Amino acid sequence: MTATPGLTGRRRIYLMRHGHVDYFGPEIAAAGGDTKVVPLTSRGQEQAIAAGRALSQVRFDRAISSGVPRTRETAGFVLAEQPADACPQLETEGELVEIHGGRFANVKSRAELAAQMAFHFSYASDPGARMLEDGELFTEAERRAVGVIRRLLAEPGWQTMLIAAHEGINRLILGWAALGARGSGLAAVHAFEQDPACINVIDFDMVPNADGSPGTEIERALIKAVNVTPYNYVKHGMNMTSLEAIFARTPR
Repeated sequence: MTATPGLTGRRRIYLMRHGHVDYFGPEIAAAGGDTKVVPLTSRGQEQAIAAGRALSQVRFDRAISSGVPRTRETAGFVLAEQPADACPQLETEGELVEIHGGRFANVKSRAELAAQMAFHFSYASDPGARMLEDGELFTEAERRAVGVIRRLLAEPGWQTMLIAAHEGINRLILGWAALGARGSGLAAVHAFEQDPACINVIDFDMVPNADGSPGTEIERALIKAVNVTPYNYVKHGMNMTSLEAIFARTPR
């Protein structure tokens, strides 16, 4: 494993959320409500291009998306700004797909839907909490998301990685990185807002396994940047949360 000079195995992940999409667009209706098929809007493409330009001086050893169109497209626009002779092939990690949502109970309007979702991540650490009624357990989503990061960190041959994923998944990874062994990362996910095409930067210090077995383990995680949006660095006019903007159909 390549090591930063003077340190033992510091690795960096640039964790992105996909660019803007329209969850009420014709693709969703045609697919019977399946949000996995939704592509980036033109606004989302512009956001991803801005992120790619901001990251153009970074050299990625590996690049990964969750495999759905919106994350593949986001990663593709970022990688398009990389030198052709140094651009990694885009890989797919299906376990990084968004938290599986359930049913909305007794919702009669878009306003009621927005109200139900407004503080949904605030309850992620409650026993048995799910992403809506009959949705995925937050604990299970955290297990698969963090499991992917742990597995990738255990793999040799890279130092800097791009991951294009989703709001909920990113929140889970950031919460885990923030609290780790000091508590449940689910208690922190509500605080990590994730705007479209945002960039998070997380460093991991890897050390030899304490029990002497082959391989490395995570000594600490360092969150270097959160929710950076190169198309609007200071968030001017972005007063809504990401969820509020979705239900208001506001281009973020």
